[in-house]
Amino acid sequence: MKFIGVCYYDLEGFAKLQPGDFQKIGELCAPHDARLKASGKVSLIGSLALPNEFRTVRAGKSGVTEQAGPYEQTKEPWGAFFIVEAQNMDEAVRIARLHPGTHLGEIFGGGIEVRPIESLEQLSA
Repeated sequence: MKFIGVCYYDLEGFAKLQPGDFQKIGELCAPHDARLKASGKVSLIGSLALPNEFRTVRAGKSGVTEQAGPYEQTKEPWGAFFIVEAQNMDEAVRIARLHPGTHLGEIFGGGIEVRPIESLEQLSA
């Protein structure tokens, strides 16, 4: 069964980081990323741009519209995601605990939401 791990972070805390902080964060993330990948259960990992780079496309009475920004303004936007192959939710959560996002709460806040994927279609490139 496939699950998606959606990583949230505190945008205000992220905005306060200094350029030098990112090297330290990379060093802190590296062993957690390695453990996550070594689990053999993760098929896809992605990082997302900041919310000010998002666009939202919506269906409305006058047709499809586009607006700058995320669908909904939140204090903790999505920052990353990953796909896990697991037997059940408990195993998916155990794997999600390996992600750096569960170890950097003092820096980023947030957390990881784990959701079952009901349908996933792989399209050829």
